[in-house]
Amino acid sequence: MHSGSMRDLLAPAAVRPVPAAPRPGAARWSGRRWPVRLLVAVLLAQMAGAMLTTAVRQTPTIDEPVYVGAAAEYVHEHRLRHNPEHPPLGKLLIGAGVALAEPHVDRDFAGDQGRLGRHLLYESGNDPWHLMVWARLPVIALTLLFGLVVFSFARDLAGRAAGSAALALYCFSPDVIAHGSLATLDVPAAGFVLTSAWLAWRARRRPRWYVPLAGVALGAALATRMSTLPAVPVVMALAALSVVAGGRRAVRAMAGAGVVALAAIAVVWAVYLAVDPRLRWAPEQQVPVVHGLRGLLVRLLPFPEAYRDGVRLQFGLENRPWQGFLFGRVYDGSLWYYLPAALLVKTPLGAIALWAGGVVAVVASRRLRPAAPYVLAAPAVLFAAAVPGARDLGVRYVVFVPLFLAVAAGCVTAVRRRWVVAGAAVLVAFAAVSSVRAYPFYLPYSNEAFGGPGRTREWLHDSNVDWGQDLGRLADRLRERYAGERVWLVYKGSGVPEFYGIESTDPRRAPLAAVRGLVVVSDSAAAKATGRLAELLGGSRPVDRVGHSITIYRR
Repeated sequence: MHSGSMRDLLAPAAVRPVPAAPRPGAARWSGRRWPVRLLVAVLLAQMAGAMLTTAVRQTPTIDEPVYVGAAAEYVHEHRLRHNPEHPPLGKLLIGAGVALAEPHVDRDFAGDQGRLGRHLLYESGNDPWHLMVWARLPVIALTLLFGLVVFSFARDLAGRAAGSAALALYCFSPDVIAHGSLATLDVPAAGFVLTSAWLAWRARRRPRWYVPLAGVALGAALATRMSTLPAVPVVMALAALSVVAGGRRAVRAMAGAGVVALAAIAVVWAVYLAVDPRLRWAPEQQVPVVHGLRGLLVRLLPFPEAYRDGVRLQFGLENRPWQGFLFGRVYDGSLWYYLPAALLVKTPLGAIALWAGGVVAVVASRRLRPAAPYVLAAPAVLFAAAVPGARDLGVRYVVFVPLFLAVAAGCVTAVRRRWVVAGAAVLVAFAAVSSVRAYPFYLPYSNEAFGGPGRTREWLHDSNVDWGQDLGRLADRLRERYAGERVWLVYKGSGVPEFYGIESTDPRRAPLAAVRGLVVVSDSAAAKATGRLAELLGGSRPVDRVGHSITIYRR
């Protein structure tokens, strides 16, 4: 393109093409880049260290055995049977780690998906510590790669300073560290959606390359979690917008949207075929019948029957009577403000301030406004779809928010005023310090306004604070401080206490007068305690805490 053309003058600086030939002064610019590259390496290294040390110490959370068991089934038996409510890609990635651990797999096991995972971990002669670390490693690696996407996205929009600030917020996000160090699907799905939006932005200059790649990334998201389905029309629209912005006609824009859809569909089919080329489908649980508009939409999905049945199972889960806990209140059903409130508790205060500033900067800045749909549309649509959900179980359902808003927050540095840049640096540092202070207890993190990780149990429950991750720490604590004492245990999780050397009895199954000694209760169970458990806790006094998720009482 001629440097004096009107199109080049009007194009935002962040999307102007980079010449293929070396520019004059390229060596000087390369010299300026090395501090940024060093900063990127340092930020990702500290995040890797935080996730690895967290992964090594935590026992299996509630969902992980299900995914690990299904992953082993995919890799070793090549069949689709367990956990159809989530597509296979994320579990195939987990399965790569499981395969490297070389576990013994019982091919004749016939239980449900919950028992499948516990059987693999605790009843098949495998070491659950060793197996879980290997299962978590692929998700950790993928989380680090998504950090590079966050950096690149923000850098493309507003320069290297924006990329560095965005990456810092991402790397110090307690929720991303917590869930990125687990063998679960939330961070992988969110990261693939982010990648699709970034590639759609890049398609403004090179649509032939980036429009298909955006479709591939979108397909990876769909093949990881079905909750990403609302992002499909968003990414298709972004691809069409990019083609139009590149000076193409509307017909080509529609073709670009079609390419995204076809690429996404192809990825989903390829993932299912990778598990079982014959696409044999025999679900071990009953699939509910979905009527009305939902049923019609499910039938129209251009995906394998196993995928469509997974969507039906998700609708069935939404119809179950779930119980929530927010700010000390136990309630049935869901609250529309649960997710915003939970994010307010679980996000560093510095990050919240920068998120707000970043949204304003992207929307208000003339230079950045063309990027607003790419940064804000997908998280807005996904958030709107998640808010009315029936399961108030954690911010992991909207973990895409810290990814996208980290990119937006980095754009604050595009405001050319020293006090803005200085303020952004202070807020990034504040968020980083808040995150580091929580180490290594990222899952129960809450910010300083809500008392920190030690008080999260007063406001939230389930995967926000207590997801069964501290059973191993409990075993260590009992051996160190309470050896020989009688233990009564109410544990909320998928681990097997006996495997870790915890000999205990459920106090809810014994006469009240017989319960004497240590009463150990997961904080999620204590938060919603009723009947016998509430009576037991009322006559006990707390004497110790384990990992901010389990409380030891003496009765």
